[in-house]
Amino acid sequence: MSLMDGLFLTLINAVACLAFPWLLSVLLTSKNKRSVPSQVTVSSNNATSKVSSFP
Repeated sequence: MSLMDGLFLTLINAVACLAFPWLLSVLLTSKNKRSVPSQVTVSSNNATSKVSSFP
């Protein structure tokens, strides 16, 4: 493998390592923006439980 081949592969690898995470984040954020956020209702019951203590 010549020097030019090594430099070419290094350049392709650098571009792929920079572009793939960016592309992935763009796809995931656009998917999340389209979906309607679900509303979560949290209710609290004032239930008490007794915990035994050990001597």
